Amino acid sequence: MIIEQPEALWAVRDQAVRLEELVSDDPAVKELPLRRDVRSLGVVLGNVLREQAGDDLLRTVEDVRRLVIAAREEENGPAATPAAPTVQPLIAGCSVAECYRLARAFSAYFELTNLAETNHRKRRRRASQVLEKPPERGTLAGTLAHARKAGLSAGDALQLLERVEVVPVFTAHPTEVARRTVLFKRRRIARALERLDVLPLTRPAAAAGANAIAAEVASLWQSDEVHRRRVTLRDEINMGLDYFRIVVDSLPAVYEALSSAFAHAFGSRIAPNELPRVLRFGSWIGGDRDGNPFVTPQAMRDALEGARRLIVSSYVTSVADLMDRLSSSTAQEPVTAQLLERLRAYSERYPQVNRDNTTRSAAEVMRLFLDFVLFRLRQLRGGVHDAAYASAAEFRADLQVLRDNLCAHNGERLAALWLDPVIRQVDTFGFSLYSLDVRAHAATLETAVKELRAAPKSAIGESTSAALESMRAVAALKNEFPPDSIRSHVISGARNAEDILNCVWLARLGGVRPEGSSGDPGLMPVPLFESIEDLRHAPEVCRSLWTSPTYTPLLESWGRRQEVMLGYSDSNKDGGMLTSAWEVYKAHRALHAVARDCGVTLTLFHGRGGTVGRGGGPTHRAILAQPPGAFSGSIKITEQGEVLNWKYADSVLAERNLDSMVAASLEALMRARGAEPTNGQTPFEDAVEHMSRDAFAYYRELVAPESGLVTYFEYATPVLELEHMNIGSRPARRRGGADLAGLRAIPWVFGWMQSRHGLPAWFGVGYACERFVKSKDGGAAVLQQMFRESPFFEDLVRNVEIGLAKSDLSIAQAYSALVPDAALRERMFAAIASEFERTRSAVLRITGQQELLQTNPVLARSIRLRNPYVDALSWIQVDLLRRKRAGQGDAAVDRAIAATINGISAGLHNTG
Repeated sequence: MIIEQPEALWAVRDQAVRLEELVSDDPAVKELPLRRDVRSLGVVLGNVLREQAGDDLLRTVEDVRRLVIAAREEENGPAATPAAPTVQPLIAGCSVAECYRLARAFSAYFELTNLAETNHRKRRRRASQVLEKPPERGTLAGTLAHARKAGLSAGDALQLLERVEVVPVFTAHPTEVARRTVLFKRRRIARALERLDVLPLTRPAAAAGANAIAAEVASLWQSDEVHRRRVTLRDEINMGLDYFRIVVDSLPAVYEALSSAFAHAFGSRIAPNELPRVLRFGSWIGGDRDGNPFVTPQAMRDALEGARRLIVSSYVTSVADLMDRLSSSTAQEPVTAQLLERLRAYSERYPQVNRDNTTRSAAEVMRLFLDFVLFRLRQLRGGVHDAAYASAAEFRADLQVLRDNLCAHNGERLAALWLDPVIRQVDTFGFSLYSLDVRAHAATLETAVKELRAAPKSAIGESTSAALESMRAVAALKNEFPPDSIRSHVISGARNAEDILNCVWLARLGGVRPEGSSGDPGLMPVPLFESIEDLRHAPEVCRSLWTSPTYTPLLESWGRRQEVMLGYSDSNKDGGMLTSAWEVYKAHRALHAVARDCGVTLTLFHGRGGTVGRGGGPTHRAILAQPPGAFSGSIKITEQGEVLNWKYADSVLAERNLDSMVAASLEALMRARGAEPTNGQTPFEDAVEHMSRDAFAYYRELVAPESGLVTYFEYATPVLELEHMNIGSRPARRRGGADLAGLRAIPWVFGWMQSRHGLPAWFGVGYACERFVKSKDGGAAVLQQMFRESPFFEDLVRNVEIGLAKSDLSIAQAYSALVPDAALRERMFAAIASEFERTRSAVLRITGQQELLQTNPVLARSIRLRNPYVDALSWIQVDLLRRKRAGQGDAAVDRAIAATINGISAGLHNTG
């Protein structure tokens, strides 16, 4: 980290040269701004470290950095012996306090590098707009342009778009490490970085920007990076709402982009407010009771109250802005009779508004009317009152009266720019912002039903009492809040139709209306199939349910629509990467076939996580990899806590992510257009089925109780340290679970990622591919053809490739040394290292590449640049774990380990 004066950072010598860097498409030029940001942020950090902690820390940071970079340069292979023996004595000689400061220094570097890379993504997006490049695949503009070239008319494309409904569902993450305080500091640094791209940039402005960033970095250094207390549900609710604020502000831009894309592709513009609704939102934060004893009726209320307060406050701000802008006078333009009549009715109903408003001109009728709109919104924000809007539909109707008045009197432009974005927000968010999903485990519901049917109330257990109280709370909350504030009850671990009917019975007992009426969508039980066995049984379970006379009235009340959720995390933990992906794919396809047979419109809810081992990977590619003919246009996808920051940290990222998901859904419908839905075999199904069987058997052998893998996992990873970190409200294990089955999938992946094994993302794939090639003539060519022609197999291989690239077996071997049983340690690591190399070779052979991520240079460069610094944190973490396991642990050691976890998460771009 080079120490320079702040005024030298980001300074511009030649404005024209700087502009060319910002908009160039030359690979050698367009990366220069990113390098400048990374280098300048490193300088800022170096200055801050010197100011805050002195030269000794800075020298140690530099020594460690040089050693790990040198080790990377000398590394001979992904499964070599530990490549940094020289750094171990240096770290071993540091006190716990010094290790903590070292970890924080490298973590801060990653925080800043992540911000620089995010800023560069936004910069390149602007550059593509300046250069007027052909729209990229994966965007709405690119998808609609492709649709036109494929022969679709504007009407055809619009009909397909009317079928699209994408529902991102925000969830809390039990290994999410960032505090809200840290998130706010990130955003302020991000805004400062973006301002440094505004040209012309004077030297004083550059110095001011550098100083502003330095102040935030210094404040970041002086702040706790993780909580000193256990994270509460209220903390998680508030963090989720922080991201929803950005989504609310970003939504109109998504529809404006869609409108512009339509005009560019087809030459005919559809106004944003005339486009079909393609997005709505959900949340689990405050409603997910599965294994979380802190999700109480009060938590659900907090989640709904916070959501209503946020969205209504947004409308208050928007209406106040409209009041400033809509100053038209009847002396200049008349107003409609409808507006005058609505104003007269409000004046009679709420005379206090007129009494309080003595300065408004009688000629400014729209402003007079907006006074009443604002009054009713403020009444709602403070809770439900007689004067408050009874529904979002009432509020929208008032906005429509204003819009009609503007359009009738030469105000179309004003309506389009100022009113339509608010109307689109109301159509999407209503007064609820999102639908809060409630979740409980099937076993909990089963126990509750048995106890309530068999015993007097005094005899029911604590769990049953909580389950019944939860249903009663749902009934009360659906009366107090907009009915669609709670629409679904997810049933984890669903195995049979009885599990779903148990939920229905308990809901009815709790007072939840069993059928939708008066605009109430009711409470739909959503089975979540998680294990490999449950995924295989899912189609027949749903057939049994959808043909059950008991369930038919509910199905009819929802217009014969049904959500079913597929679990990626637990299926991966249960069956390994390849089998999990394949069984989810088959269940997806078969469920759609059963739904067609039963006359049901199916929405699949995909429980994807952030890492590859939990269903992560590019969302756009995953949506396109759905089975042909098995997509209705409606899709729900979990957005885990750790990925919210990557996707929704600011409006540009949120717009891009939402645009991409809608574009993928539209493209998936285009691909299926004219294709016959089928549940039959694809040309490559036999090959994947064969490999899945081999991968499953090999993986199950690894995780069998007698193998000792769980013991290895608990010693060779920091998973047990989760219990000492205040980073999530939910326990890492389900109650009573001390084995692999009881361990949640999220900490399972967390431990393997932190220790650089990355096992859930790739184990078993190489073994299966190798056996397939050996068992079939031309097997390698078949796999290569599958990669080219099967979206499912391409997505699988590319995700495995990412998992391999983020793993590092030379570092993982250092973690394995923490396992006290030498025989277990050597046997397990040898098996893991062997399969890693086998899988790596298979991926390279299938893709035809010489090295991993050869065709993804942006990600490859990011990982390559980050690896040495992640290595430093890994070596610090290993040393701290060794001290703790040797009995030297205390609160200071736990705090230092937490700092390394924070840094490695930031460096790898995922926690688990």
